Amino acid sequence: MNRKVSAVLIILLVLTYMIQLNGAYQKKVRDKVAENIIRFHVIANSDSNEDQFLKYRVKDALIDTLYPYFENVDRIDDARAVLKDKLPLIEDVASQVIKSYGYTYPVSASFTTCYFPMKVYGDYTFPPGNYEALQVRIGKAKGKNWWCVMFPPLCFVDETYSIVSENSEEKLKYLLTDEELDLLKTQKVPVKIKFKFFKYIKELFK
Repeated sequence: MNRKVSAVLIILLVLTYMIQLNGAYQKKVRDKVAENIIRFHVIANSDSNEDQFLKYRVKDALIDTLYPYFENVDRIDDARAVLKDKLPLIEDVASQVIKSYGYTYPVSASFTTCYFPMKVYGDYTFPPGNYEALQVRIGKAKGKNWWCVMFPPLCFVDETYSIVSENSEEKLKYLLTDEELDLLKTQKVPVKIKFKFFKYIKELFK
């Protein structure tokens, strides 16, 4: 009986260790993902229906404007350079949209780092965390925001986020390791960790 109790306690300790190991691994993956991803963030003036409608029109215009510049961008450094260089153009396009709908809100665009919640694109789940982002603030910027993944250019493909294009998927494969990409896609415990767990259990009952 004592031997069984000891075995159960050891198994619980191993399980605790494996959970901690998996948590540390997932944090490492989240950090690696964040290092290779740029988000797009548009914040509305307020939560009124009119301001929320305007936010989406600004977003649409900016995606149409920026898409050609990202077609052949494969490196995150190049994506950063494009966005920083195009900030005046981004502000100008957003201002034109705002004026075309009869508003006088000021608009500002910046390349910054901010926190984003989890985002799902088809089979891929991007973890929450701090990401670099193109941030566009409309008026008082007190309303609900809209965001997507700008690099790799996922939000240029499908607004419903139900698919990831082959081109974008190739960029993800280039940026991340196979194991990191698998975790991003499946959100499952890595095979390597599973193997270690079963190896430990097997050793307990030898």
